[in-house]
Amino acid sequence: MTDTKIVDSSFTAIINAPIEKIDLPSWAFTLPDKEYQGCSPAHVAAGFTTSPEGKRMSINVEIIGGSLMVQHYVETLGEMNHLILDSISDVFTPSGRTTIRVVWELSVKAIDDRTCEFTNHVQSFATEDMLTLLDRQGIPFDVFRTQRQPMSIAHNQGETPLFAASIERAALRN
Repeated sequence: MTDTKIVDSSFTAIINAPIEKIDLPSWAFTLPDKEYQGCSPAHVAAGFTTSPEGKRMSINVEIIGGSLMVQHYVETLGEMNHLILDSISDVFTPSGRTTIRVVWELSVKAIDDRTCEFTNHVQSFATEDMLTLLDRQGIPFDVFRTQRQPMSIAHNQGETPLFAASIERAALRN
């Protein structure tokens, strides 16, 4: 199977702060646990560390569609107004533990000198581990993808304005 994409979802929200005050990597890698929890009822915990290669890493724990996910987001692009994080995330399901690849891309663009548009773009992909788990259960990938998409898209839609508000607060503190 070559098409392992599960979800590709993108939402935007307004940030009422000048673009020069926004620093997405700083926000992501210093986000307090309580602040992360306040960005979605599905958010359990957040922290930060470094990968074995020494790259910055954000650890996020959340529950989507009844499955606990531990995301190990490694920075692949870290510009003030554009951040890309890549994770092979652990997923704990009723049928067992598996993994999923998640690419989280955050970006801002100026609307005017006091306002920006924030984009929260999330893509997820099945790993070989996940495909094996689905196959063992007799679940066709297309059926899994169809069932997973609404939950993941709703989660992204709900967290986007709350992430924007959190980024705004961080920018206005700077």
